[in-house]
Amino acid sequence: MSSPVPKETATVAMDSTVAGCDHGDRGGATVHLVMFPWLGFGHIGPFTQVARKLVTGGKGGIRVTFLMPAANIPRVEAMLASSAAVVTIVPLHLPHVPGLPAGAESTHEISQEGQELLKAALDGTKPQVAALLAELRPDAVLIDFATPWVCDVAAPLGVKVIYFSIFAAIAFAYITIPARRLHGPRVSVQDLMSAPDGFPPDSSLATVPTYQAADFTFAFTSFHGKPCVFDRVMAGLEGCAGFVMKTCPEMEGPYIDYISSQLGKPVLLAGPVVPEPPQGELEERWTRWLSSFPDNAVVYAAFGSETFLTADEATELLLGLEATNRPFLVVLNVPKGPDAEAELRARIPAGFEERVKGRGAVHTGWVQQQHILRHRSVGCFVTHVALSSVVEGLVAGCRLVLLPMKGDQYPNAALFEHELRVGVEVPRRDEDGWFGRDDVSKAVDAAMADGGEREAKKWREFLTDDAMQKRYTDQFIRELKDLIKA
Repeated sequence: MSSPVPKETATVAMDSTVAGCDHGDRGGATVHLVMFPWLGFGHIGPFTQVARKLVTGGKGGIRVTFLMPAANIPRVEAMLASSAAVVTIVPLHLPHVPGLPAGAESTHEISQEGQELLKAALDGTKPQVAALLAELRPDAVLIDFATPWVCDVAAPLGVKVIYFSIFAAIAFAYITIPARRLHGPRVSVQDLMSAPDGFPPDSSLATVPTYQAADFTFAFTSFHGKPCVFDRVMAGLEGCAGFVMKTCPEMEGPYIDYISSQLGKPVLLAGPVVPEPPQGELEERWTRWLSSFPDNAVVYAAFGSETFLTADEATELLLGLEATNRPFLVVLNVPKGPDAEAELRARIPAGFEERVKGRGAVHTGWVQQQHILRHRSVGCFVTHVALSSVVEGLVAGCRLVLLPMKGDQYPNAALFEHELRVGVEVPRRDEDGWFGRDDVSKAVDAAMADGGEREAKKWREFLTDDAMQKRYTDQFIRELKDLIKA
């Protein structure tokens, strides 16, 4: 995020937060909601976006407390932006887990193995969270997939648990829906190539290629003797009082209805959560570089902080962008480690830097993505199709090239290309998902051609409609209060 951290942010030590808590809110007008997201910023971001809706929207009356490991707090404050001053953040201490990199308190730039160990560390905060809930006595806790055990510690306190899915409804409905239990404890690649029972029949996602189904098996795989993602999701759904998604019927109506029929619990919609406009200015070096190109000329490619391309994938991407003969900026991240620099160098083709000097740039690390997407010279966004990134690209007015790499990104691509018609997906080989440089360059050319915007203008106007956003925010707050007080 590019927003400066507000000096008055209400981040306090655990003891002073608890001591200063206004116990007994339940008889008054204020609803106290604790938020406890999974420790990936792709998850924390949507929680902060919903927090901003709750504390600033409607007629107020909702107080928010975040539970978050201390190392993440400055970035969470920045993500909360102007709402940070009215959201309390209580620091958690992650217990030591052998093998987890020292200081790792989020999934940012750690390997998949590290992320599995981070889940074990988060499980180890259960005594802290139980003590905090006993002191804070909130009305409800908004949890993510990783911590279904919150239901166990909240129930004796009379605190309701509400499950918040940060994923698009189409992805949740295809992969982590109770109907998948019909396949038994070992869900196979063959099982996952077809939609679950009852899935919307007119969906573009009735079947998926082998490489995507193979990737989905991760959700059903246990690591270190811990529950798999699917089992964590099911336990959270069983123990929750309601389910929240950041979507709307206009975009995903059939999938929302399917999820509702499967869960048999209240399903609340926060509406399509759109990021606030970025604050501050774009870094001078990027402003200077981007401003040297004509309007809508630059292709920007980025894959978030937790999606890492292999050396072969990155090479094909870079050579494909080179072949477009367009200026481009690529953000390539690799897991932190002693060989991170070598990992990055392995992704740069021989002679590439000399050939694209002056029109191509490769960067690793954090950038002000919203600022870059909104720069006048950026016309195309090659994205891994994380939901928040696609919305940022749409709102910024960029043409979209969809290059999903894992998990929910594959169903997202089906939604945006085939149903909402706002992007061009890079074609892949069915059996292993391989794509080549020609596939990349042709997808960029198709997206940038006349007519390549497809339905993007319609959805951009919809997402930036203040009246629509206010209607969904007011409805969400009203239904959330009703659910909590029922």
